[in-house]
Amino acid sequence: MPIRLIIADDHQLMRDGLKALLAADSNVQVVGEASSGSETVEQAEKLAPHVIVMDVAMPDLNGIEATRKIKRLNPNAKILGLSAHADYRFVIEMLKAGASGYLLKHTAYEELSRAIDAIMHGKKYLSPDITGVVVDNRVSPDASSNSAFAVLTEREREVLQLLSEGLATKEIAGQLRVSVKTVETHRRNIMEKLNLHSVAELTKYALREGITSL
Repeated sequence: MPIRLIIADDHQLMRDGLKALLAADSNVQVVGEASSGSETVEQAEKLAPHVIVMDVAMPDLNGIEATRKIKRLNPNAKILGLSAHADYRFVIEMLKAGASGYLLKHTAYEELSRAIDAIMHGKKYLSPDITGVVVDNRVSPDASSNSAFAVLTEREREVLQLLSEGLATKEIAGQLRVSVKTVETHRRNIMEKLNLHSVAELTKYALREGITSL
């Protein structure tokens, strides 16, 4: 039985490249593609994949939050983080969310098959470039305890991402299926917790913390 796989990345070129690469592997069947975090969660629920190759930086719901939601829906799904960044915070938060591995995009084509094989056998897989970063920061921790993932709740991070991507309060309420008043409360709490006072400051913070991307 082939490994059922979903490719989640907001760049069509990246999805096409990974799909073409996997087409040569008879043990892998690409059953779906997604270009946003929310779409990935929907695809995962509908298609029940064995593996999801998950871009960390995606619109409307980033890969870290999408991973967390998918693992709650299907704890057996194996998620392989994919990013252009070797930032320690992104790696650790993906693993904490439930990912089984993390690849850098510039090495993905060489490592993808090895990574899929490893995580399907219950192992963790990190790109060699990332392993050193993780070890270095374990020995000498940074200020990750002050990151958005430590300071804000999951819902607050979702609201922060949508705010930083330019959505109005009413649009956020509709997307998250909550009231406008609830969104306003979350926004106020986010600003108080972070001591920030404008959407521009929130956007800069969200970009720096990897909550959203340009």
